[in-house]
Amino acid sequence: MMQVFNEPALSEWPILLVRPMIDTSQMYARVQPILDEVKASGDKAIKKFTQEFDQVVLTQIELNAKQIADAAKELSPSLKTAIHLAKVNIEIFHQSQSQKVERIETMPGVWCWRKSVGIEKVGIYIPGGTAPLFSTVLMLGVPAKMAGCKEIILCSPANATGSIAPAIIYAAALVGVNRIFTIGGAQAIAAMAFGTETVPKVNKIFGPGNQYVTAAKHLVQQAGVAIDLPAGPSELCVWADESCIPSFVAADLLSQAEHGTDSQVLLMTNSILIAEAVQKEIDQQLLQLPRKDIAVKALENSKTIILKNSEDVIACINEYAPEHLILSINNAAQIADKIINAGSIFIGNYSPESVGDYASGTNHTLPTNGFAKAYSGVSLDSFVKKITFQQLTERGLANIASTVMEMATAEGLQAHSKAVELRVNWIKSKL
Repeated sequence: MMQVFNEPALSEWPILLVRPMIDTSQMYARVQPILDEVKASGDKAIKKFTQEFDQVVLTQIELNAKQIADAAKELSPSLKTAIHLAKVNIEIFHQSQSQKVERIETMPGVWCWRKSVGIEKVGIYIPGGTAPLFSTVLMLGVPAKMAGCKEIILCSPANATGSIAPAIIYAAALVGVNRIFTIGGAQAIAAMAFGTETVPKVNKIFGPGNQYVTAAKHLVQQAGVAIDLPAGPSELCVWADESCIPSFVAADLLSQAEHGTDSQVLLMTNSILIAEAVQKEIDQQLLQLPRKDIAVKALENSKTIILKNSEDVIACINEYAPEHLILSINNAAQIADKIINAGSIFIGNYSPESVGDYASGTNHTLPTNGFAKAYSGVSLDSFVKKITFQQLTERGLANIASTVMEMATAEGLQAHSKAVELRVNWIKSKL
């Protein structure tokens, strides 16, 4: 059962909004030796840690063409159709984020522009285990391909047979992943960060994972390898008023709670009656949930917060900065504009968070743990670098020369000033 807090004082909010915490220093201490050994010993270390942590003896690290082709035969036609439709919607939404190059003349003869260039080599990590997230392959592989990344590799933990879930393989082939490796955990992050005899080194690593994977990503970032964004356990906040349908709200809360025992869900409402109705639905729906034990543990981390004033609810949500926010309230579209801290917002009773996880088109790789205050979710921009250009005519340089020389001299950088002065004098000598 979710803990209920009825009209808590503003001073109590910081405590109520705390996420489930882990001792990151202890986790880093466990993960760093794994990174070091993979960096030093490559494939040998990968096989060692896979056997130690996953109880799988790897005879091959990379899937071959036949294994990739065979995976498609194991999926039902209906699942293939669903994957294709989701891919199309994700492509349509992410294509809208593409920007054409615009040349801007900031002053006569001074031209500036910016161009997006795909990151050359990217790595995608896809969790396996109890929930093989083939949907994340689409969420990361589609924009990577659209951005023009030349090399896209994927790592996912091997199962008992030494392969990975057929749906992950199928989705990877569909979106254009170049190579697929049967590696999981911190050792997979290390392999992509540093490279091994088999796994190529990448420039940026994407994808969710457990606490070990998250710690590994943070550590390799400190070593100079880019990552998508800071990540933690999944989370959802639902704001529900008298216009909500309690069974819908309960289903949404459980859909996030079933991700993992460290997930967190919040219910914000203005009524104890709504809170009770939702809790009753949760209790009933839990009975039919295959991942009931996981959801129950997550609900222990979760809370119902009752606030009568809508402005207080908005302030509380913005302070929490949820990964996902569902607005099951009157005037949801108008209220949505007042939310400034959230990863992704779902408006109205017919916009379940599940559609964003799979197929509406938006990306489900989002900032958690309050990072939505400063970070965006993954987008087309996540897979590109933006390079600026400038080109000056003789007239342009003459127009801007005195400004640059004055500023450079004031900063005591005489060579900067001289680089302009020499050109200006050269132009004058030709007149």
